[in-house]
Amino acid sequence: MNRRELLKAAAALPLVPAALSNSAVAQSAPYPSRNITMIVPFPAGGQADLAARPVAAALEKTLGKSVIVDNRAGGGGGSVGNAAAARAEPDGYTLLMTLSSLAVLPEADRLFNRPVAYEVSQFAPIARVLADPTLLAVPASAPWKTLKDFVEDAKARPGLIPYGSSGPYGTLHIAMEMFAASAGIKLQHVPFRGAAPALTALLGGTVQALASAPGVLKQQVDDGKLRVLANWGAERIASFPNLPTFRELGYKDVEFYIWAGLFAQSALPAPIMAQLRKAMGEAVKAPEVVKTFANAGSPVAYLDAPEFAKFVADDSARLIAAVKKIGKVE
Repeated sequence: MNRRELLKAAAALPLVPAALSNSAVAQSAPYPSRNITMIVPFPAGGQADLAARPVAAALEKTLGKSVIVDNRAGGGGGSVGNAAAARAEPDGYTLLMTLSSLAVLPEADRLFNRPVAYEVSQFAPIARVLADPTLLAVPASAPWKTLKDFVEDAKARPGLIPYGSSGPYGTLHIAMEMFAASAGIKLQHVPFRGAAPALTALLGGTVQALASAPGVLKQQVDDGKLRVLANWGAERIASFPNLPTFRELGYKDVEFYIWAGLFAQSALPAPIMAQLRKAMGEAVKAPEVVKTFANAGSPVAYLDAPEFAKFVADDSARLIAAVKKIGKVE
């Protein structure tokens, strides 16, 4: 057969779509057969990053492949990274470690009549890792020694006290606006790309207040650089036992938690989901993970997929209601 006849014969063969052949290869190979990416939709140094890095290291030992933390920051409150994870192939090789703002951001898009970047229904919860009440922090040099001092000053100077956040309608923004609405005060919102840049701005004096997780704040408070005024939780916490809650101080409807959890795509095959759930159950018990979180004042708050899914649904309903109540804020 000459070259022309060979090409003609080859052209007559049935075509196999590339996607189908790749899928077949992926299904035949044991999971995981290559490195895994764990998207964190914020810069390094925030609560999601604090959760991701020790867990990724522990998962590597269990799964036998590298788990690479990818800080996919940019855009409002984690929306860019969340959306990238939602669009990824549901093959277990792109995971998402994100925060409670996951459900809030699509509602914020709808509130402003913007295209919705992703829907929560595109994700399958794997495990909750951390769940902490948010704390209100100010510079140690600030004049406010108590929450009462802060509120009185804010009422005297409406819109003049700047506070930082991880982005519009992110966890830190919602927490502060929830408090401001309850206290009847107006603050100046200064959004950043994540909690870590917002914390840097607080330490540098660019902003004067910040709602943040205990694990992110503890070292700075211990070093005398920051002061905490109140706790958004229903109860006091072990890492800050003398810090009163907003509810103790008379703000009965001010309660907010910043949780971090691992997600995959909703179309993830059941066998891979089962393998990841098992691996996460082992990862959160690893001594180095437990120690890292405990030292940060943010102990492990593990929930397996079924319990985590219910938790996400309940918490999301509460936060979405808060967003609708707050309405359009900048």
